[in-house]
Amino acid sequence: MATMKKVSTIEQLDSALTASAVKPLLLFKHSTRCPISARAHQEMEAYLQGTPVSNVEYGIIFVVEDRPVSNEVASKLNVKHESPQVILVKAGRAVWNTSHLSITSGNLLQALSGI
Repeated sequence: MATMKKVSTIEQLDSALTASAVKPLLLFKHSTRCPISARAHQEMEAYLQGTPVSNVEYGIIFVVEDRPVSNEVASKLNVKHESPQVILVKAGRAVWNTSHLSITSGNLLQALSGI
């Protein structure tokens, strides 16, 4: 089963973005204070417990607890901040993202199946 690695520092973010040149990265921005984000987190977990794409790294950013990292994602990837949100990164660039109720295990599988 794949797991999400916590990204809680800008250094960890920079390292993950650099590594996305070799292996794509799916970042999940999660708010622990939001029921919609809780639902999206359940969908992420369902995806990861199913048959996740194996050549993708999975990261999680807790937007309340690690706000500077969350803000840096929006700035570096030029993707408007939303929460919950998933962003697919290849070679340090955002190539796909979605948010809120569009974060479903089925949508994740579809978005990542061509990688």
